Amino acid sequence: MPSDAVLHQAAALCLTYPDEDFVARLPLLREAAPQLREFIDHATVTPLGELAEHYVRVFDFRNRHSLYLSWWHDGDTRRRGMSLVRFKDLYRAHGLEFSGEELPDFLPAVLEFAARTGNTDPLVEHHDALEQLRSRLTDFGTPYASVLDAVCATLPPPPTGKRP
Repeated sequence: MPSDAVLHQAAALCLTYPDEDFVARLPLLREAAPQLREFIDHATVTPLGELAEHYVRVFDFRNRHSLYLSWWHDGDTRRRGMSLVRFKDLYRAHGLEFSGEELPDFLPAVLEFAARTGNTDPLVEHHDALEQLRSRLTDFGTPYASVLDAVCATLPPPPTGKRP
C-alpha cells in the first residue's frame, strides 16, 4: 500500500466516531501514519468519553463541520440525491458495494475507497469542500483539523481558474 493509501485509511479511522476499537488501534495508527501524530497523541491521552463527546460536538450538531462531501456543494437539496448516486456508482465500478450505515459521501468512506482502490478522484473533486472543512475545524480549534491537514496535503492543489 503506498503511503497515501495508508494515510487515507488511517485518516478514515480517525474521522469515525471513537469507540473502544478505535482506542485499541491508536498504536498501529501512530506507527502507520506519522502524519497524523498530532491527532493520535491527543486521542491517546484523552479518555474515551471525552473523545466521543468532542466528536459529537464537532461533527453532529451542525453542518458547519459536515463530513458529507456532497453537502458542501449541494446542501440539503434534491441535487444532492444525484451526487450520492454518483458516489455509489463509482464504488460499484470499482467492484465495491456500499453498504455502510452512513451515506456514500461520508468522508471516512471516501477515504477508505481511495485507500483500497488508489482512486482519489472523489477527494480531488471535493478538494474545495475538504479545504473549507479543514479551515473551519482549524478555526474551531479541534485536533481533527490536523487530520484534514494531512489529507489535503496528499491532494494536488486545487485549480486556480487561470489558464497557463
